Amino acid sequence: MTLKPLNTHTDASWKQWFRASSIAWSKVAAGNPQRGLVCTNKDGIYQLYGWEVETAKLTRLTDQPAGVVSGLISADGRYVYYHRDERGNEIGHYVRVPFEGGEAEDVSPELTPYASFFIDQSHSGKVTGFLTAGASGFEIYVMAADESPRRIAHFRQLTFGPVLSYDGEIAVVDTSEYSGTLDTTLVAIDTSSGAEIARLSDGDAVKHNFGSFSPLPGDFRILATTNRSGYDRPLIWNPRTGERHDLKIDDIQGEVSAWAWSPDASQILLGQLYQAEYQLYLYDVTEQKASRLDHPAGVLGGYNGNSFFMPSGEIFLTWQDSLTPSRLIALDATTGHQTRAVLVVGEAPAGRKWRSVHFRSENGVEIQGWLVTPEGDGPFPTILETHGGPTAVMSEYYSPNSQTWVEHGFAYFTINYHGSTTFGKDFERSIWGRLGQLEVEDMAGAYHWLVENGIAQPDAVLVTGWSYGGYLTLQSLGTRPDLWAGGMAGIAIADWTVMYEDQAETLRGYQRALFGGTPQEKPDAHRASSPITYAEQIKAPILVVQGSNDTRCPARQMRGYEERLKALGKPIHIHWFDAGHGSRAQEQSIEHQELLLRFAYQVLG
Repeated sequence: MTLKPLNTHTDASWKQWFRASSIAWSKVAAGNPQRGLVCTNKDGIYQLYGWEVETAKLTRLTDQPAGVVSGLISADGRYVYYHRDERGNEIGHYVRVPFEGGEAEDVSPELTPYASFFIDQSHSGKVTGFLTAGASGFEIYVMAADESPRRIAHFRQLTFGPVLSYDGEIAVVDTSEYSGTLDTTLVAIDTSSGAEIARLSDGDAVKHNFGSFSPLPGDFRILATTNRSGYDRPLIWNPRTGERHDLKIDDIQGEVSAWAWSPDASQILLGQLYQAEYQLYLYDVTEQKASRLDHPAGVLGGYNGNSFFMPSGEIFLTWQDSLTPSRLIALDATTGHQTRAVLVVGEAPAGRKWRSVHFRSENGVEIQGWLVTPEGDGPFPTILETHGGPTAVMSEYYSPNSQTWVEHGFAYFTINYHGSTTFGKDFERSIWGRLGQLEVEDMAGAYHWLVENGIAQPDAVLVTGWSYGGYLTLQSLGTRPDLWAGGMAGIAIADWTVMYEDQAETLRGYQRALFGGTPQEKPDAHRASSPITYAEQIKAPILVVQGSNDTRCPARQMRGYEERLKALGKPIHIHWFDAGHGSRAQEQSIEHQELLLRFAYQVLG
């Protein structure tokens, strides 16, 4: 075992990867493309910045202690909207602040504090819509300029949206109201009366997601996807007339989403995500033909306003890879060639490139992952990482923690386990109702592949992950205790039943959909999927890093897990930090990584 001496000095080289700032996403005002909104951590923590497009000037608009990672710029560019909460607990109100900066104004003061993850404004700026989630379920509100919010719809099950038509006459949501799972139906609602206009569904066990409405006045076509074929595929739907057009892209493999309309609605930017890798296409609506774009390889920004056509004839979107922090780049709208870097806020030290590999799970299914190793020959002490979600995918992201592990002499392997997206509907749905079973089999398969190929030292493999990845860390330590030298879980789930009692309604709805019911309705499934159930079997030491204000993975369920393990004499240490679901600050992320490094060094002696 050859580990580099641990350097915890303030200017340690590994910390520079964390201090290399990124742009999380950007948007421009629909009716004023010279004004935009950027989310970046250029000042040390993710906040929202007003963006003067021509000069690239950024003006900081938010100063939340736990950071801000979502927001909306009004169609005219005058205001920026965001959900203001208490130290990252995700419960609060939407507020708006002038583009030039100033005092925030509560736009829904008459409502009790709520959870929310979506706000939209019509292209014309006439109507703003947002979702709230609380004890009564999911509610859709709309408001005209300078008017109070007005509720137009209520759903009991997990719901996303609304997205609004050009003048805000129609709101579209996707909801699991009619399935009780993560399969969703599109519902179009008249924003004046609240009456349902139309539904789009391809039957049972099919998921639909909305995109954006056409940017033309009087045009009620909306982009959407359906996974009826087994993968997400794009379509155009007009809820006013019922007309539907499935894009003719049969020769493109995997999941494909419609990311953006061209200004005249004659073309659509398509994003393919297949086997965790990105490729863009330009679709001609009249010719019904897709053309492959020649752009840099890596992770590209997506739909919902985060990629957009500019008057210059360029497409703006974020780009990153395993060596480069996320930045805003411009692509030629015809060829896809990168024309320039639009906004760059950080440069990273040289690192080690990730490579895509495949291996067999214990259940026999082929699993994809990303591997990076130190210089020299193995075997190495190894970090096995699992991403959050589970409905997410690990692509070739810029990852300071992976480079840090490798610099210290560890191999780093992150896998797209069962439940991950972009590998087909069956693969994604396979874990529903039995969380933590197939995924742990995938982790065990990864362990054996790493050892058999001379990459990992058999007695020096540590598991780690955040959120759902933190959950899988704890679940694997209890259900496959002989494989791991230790586990490091961040903002994790230890007891699904207790968590359901305390979490925000947004995540309760998600949990019900994953399990097919509440803990009272599905007690055996919740028990079998909870790490606390396997506390007696744990052998390896555990480090947990948990947010004290987290409403997704609340504190009480983790405190109960800690008490249970300590009563059994199991080695566990929990580090509590004053924020919600994860850290958005560079220095706090460095602190957490240092805790993980110290723990790994102690475990390996």
